[in-house]
Amino acid sequence: MAQVEIIIADDRMLVQIAELYNQMFRPRADVGYFQRRFLGRRCSLPLVALFESRPIGFWIGYELKPGMYYHWLGAVLPEFRRKGIARQLQEAQQAWARDREYEYIRTECMNHQREFIHFAIEAGYDICGIRWDSTHADNLIIFEKSLHNMTL
Repeated sequence: MAQVEIIIADDRMLVQIAELYNQMFRPRADVGYFQRRFLGRRCSLPLVALFESRPIGFWIGYELKPGMYYHWLGAVLPEFRRKGIARQLQEAQQAWARDREYEYIRTECMNHQREFIHFAIEAGYDICGIRWDSTHADNLIIFEKSLHNMTL
């Protein structure tokens, strides 16, 4: 497992998160995309993984409702995948949420995102629903995980 430094990103680091995002996702997004997502959200937590001071991944969440934290978006650069970095980011987010007494963490992914589906199941998430996403013309898989009695 690659050891990385996990930090909480401040507003200045949103530029780096947007740059990482644009290396892995389409359509491209600017800093405003992330800022708009955080508007009106409680307990936003943007995490960044640094390897030798270089940002190589991010993991973003916020409160969905009282007691439920939501993992919204995350990714690791392709050349750093399968080295345990996403797991470290996910564990940092879960520890943060558990310390703030959230009971569950929820996440979603498109049905075609098989790597993340496997990741979520291996990380102990349960599939708790499916819904149609007309924007992407795909099923969205909904996962939840209890943060009670968890050991990292």
